[in-house]
Amino acid sequence: MKPTPGASIAGLISGGVDSAVAVHRLVEQGFGPGLHLFYIRIGLDTDEGDCAADEDIEMCQLIAKRYGLPLEVVSLHQEYWDNVMEYALRTVKAGLTPNPDIMCNRIIKFGYFEQRWGKDFDFTATGHYASTVIDPVDGLKYLATAVDPVKDQTDFLARITYAQLRKLIFPIGDIPKSRVREIAVEQNLPNAYRRDSQGICFLGNINYNDFIRRHLGEMPGPIVEIETGRVLGSHRGFWFHTIGQRKGLGLSGGPWFVIRKEVETNTLYVSRGYDTSLQYGSRLSLSEMHWITRNPWEGVECSEAPVSFKNRHSPEFISGTLTRDDASGLWTITSSLPVQGIAPGQFAVIYTPDNAICLGSGIIATT
Repeated sequence: MKPTPGASIAGLISGGVDSAVAVHRLVEQGFGPGLHLFYIRIGLDTDEGDCAADEDIEMCQLIAKRYGLPLEVVSLHQEYWDNVMEYALRTVKAGLTPNPDIMCNRIIKFGYFEQRWGKDFDFTATGHYASTVIDPVDGLKYLATAVDPVKDQTDFLARITYAQLRKLIFPIGDIPKSRVREIAVEQNLPNAYRRDSQGICFLGNINYNDFIRRHLGEMPGPIVEIETGRVLGSHRGFWFHTIGQRKGLGLSGGPWFVIRKEVETNTLYVSRGYDTSLQYGSRLSLSEMHWITRNPWEGVECSEAPVSFKNRHSPEFISGTLTRDDASGLWTITSSLPVQGIAPGQFAVIYTPDNAICLGSGIIATT
């Protein structure tokens, strides 16, 4: 499960500094002869943007030339839009909060790519900030957190399968982001000073609300103060907003936070104040639980266990207790601390209590 000399490796490269340094480290470790680079093109060639693909590909070509490696640009345009974007728009329209990046990793990068190109290689390498470990007891491979807690991306990998994990290697997961930049500068890589990409890749330079408006349109509805029932203003569609959101409401006298969305009446409920208790909750009900390597509670009589978790991309882990209900099949996290902005549809990512291993994830259910 670890590459050895002579191993063939498919290196997924994006044009950014992280994947470029991942390539450098693989070459430095002697894997250059078996390394083949791939750039996955997923944006559409339309006015909705293509993730600055031309510039990205140019950077990839420079990296490939620098190390004398083959580079192949492969297209998964339609697969991305038929699967990831269909999921995102369907979830938003239902009043829930999607995470396209999580689904892209499972379905596109390690799904369709693996089936068509990655299957010809022993391993697939990426520039994700993550790592893996082999458990000496069961001999299985587990997804482990990166050295850099701020950049850790295991939450974006929390829906991959074990078959996918077994082939994955993360060459930069054992060094902090600051060292990645240093290596890029030391090696005079062409993208050493290139800024990290921000936001959701598929949007390119398109504003998120403009994208949603283009596909779902507008549907004006009231914004209501949840404590009093007072109508404070109007919104252009509940799908433009998410639980816990503060900015973009257009209300004065705030701060105001979105507390609840009522899809049936197209109503946003808000509460005022930074410390309003209605922003917080301590219980997260989870459906569609997915374990990456194995279900750690399979065959175990105990129905609850200590865990840590994240309900959004953040360097902060929250400790809690995970409980399973055998009758309903649902799982519940009871948090040790109040959790802000629990948004149905988002993923709660489950870790071991020491924050070291990413076990899997569940989808936050409507309560």
